[in-house]
Amino acid sequence: MEIRLEGIGHSYDGFEVMRDITLEIPAGRIVCIVGPSGCGKSTLLRIIGGLEQPARGRVLQIGEPPEGCLNPLTYIFQDFALLPWRSVYGNVSLVLEDHGIRGNEADEIIADVLARTKLSDFAKALPKQLSGGMKQRVAIARALAVNPAVLLMDEPLSALDSQTRELLMDDLVSLYERQPFTAVYVTHNLGEAVRLGHSIVVLSRRPGQIREVVHLDRPIQERTLGDPDLEIRQKHLWELMRAEAQAADAELMNA
Repeated sequence: MEIRLEGIGHSYDGFEVMRDITLEIPAGRIVCIVGPSGCGKSTLLRIIGGLEQPARGRVLQIGEPPEGCLNPLTYIFQDFALLPWRSVYGNVSLVLEDHGIRGNEADEIIADVLARTKLSDFAKALPKQLSGGMKQRVAIARALAVNPAVLLMDEPLSALDSQTRELLMDDLVSLYERQPFTAVYVTHNLGEAVRLGHSIVVLSRRPGQIREVVHLDRPIQERTLGDPDLEIRQKHLWELMRAEAQAADAELMNA
């Protein structure tokens, strides 16, 4: 399923936060969104997911979701959003229970997504027994359990240390290699963007507008930490953003 944004604009109490966002998110591709603080990245993600209605423009879903899709649009948050009293199995099963899926059918789905996220040995563990990286794997497994058409990822690795973040990026690449998925990935980390994104949308400072869309044709499976080509791409992104990021930070500090 493809997502198309047409002329999206939004305001809060008359304060314009984004303007005229027109963008296509093709099926089977990861589109990263970057930009200065306060430019509307997370707001745009909420609009795509239907959690907020834009003041202007529209969001279109083109095509049919995959067979067996329970939630066409599914979020992965930076704070994991796990229920502390439920085991790994229980946290994943929660989204299936909402659709009346229990018993052997649920067991099969959960076993599959835990295997895909390297959590099979931790099905009975509680969140407090897990590292930050493993908690985020549970959140990813929970999202995969509903076989979404599009993953909406709001800075999913920002709460993790750099080593764990690199490992989780490797995990996301492995998941994509096994079964390509469509994702909109909001991040402030340009290293994540060049590692994972097929396209990188650079937003201007508030009101957020698309300044440039950078396309990376190289398969994500072939991108590695320290790759000189990725470092050049990352530098280009920072050059696009630096002046506006500094101005946005100063604006937020003086607000």
